[in-house]
Amino acid sequence: MKEAKQRRYDEAYLKMAQHWAELSHCKRKKVGALIVKDQMIISDGYNGTPAGFDNQCEDEEGNTHWYVLHAEANAILKVAKSTNNSKGATLYLTLSPCKDCSKLILQAGIKRLVYGGNYKDLSGIEFLKEAGIEIVQIDL
Repeated sequence: MKEAKQRRYDEAYLKMAQHWAELSHCKRKKVGALIVKDQMIISDGYNGTPAGFDNQCEDEEGNTHWYVLHAEANAILKVAKSTNNSKGATLYLTLSPCKDCSKLILQAGIKRLVYGGNYKDLSGIEFLKEAGIEIVQIDL
C-alpha cells in the first residue's frame, strides 16, 4: 500500500520535472530537476546557461557550450543559496545524471534519485548505486 502511494508521488513529481524542463532554452536536450524533502519541493532546476549569459546553449554546429549547467546542478546550487539543505532529500530528474553531477548529488546529501530516461553514459548511475543512493527509474 505504502509503495503504491510512493509510486504515485514519484510519477507526479517526475511529470512536474518534465514540465520544468520545458523552460530550458537548450535545443538538443531539455532536462528538468526537482528536489523534494519532507513532502515539499525545496528546489528546482533545468539545464541552461549561467545567469547573465545569453540563453543560447549550443554553438553554430549544435554543440553544447562547456559552461551550460545541468538541471540537477542548478537545483543543488539553488538549495545552497537558500536556507534549506538537501540532506536526505529525493531528486527527481528527467534524464539520468552524468558522472560530474552524480558527485554533486552524493555530496549534497541526496539519498534517493528518481529519473526518467537514460543519459548516454550510465557511469553516474553506477557511481550512485555504489554509494548507496536509492535509484528508481520510471518511464513516463
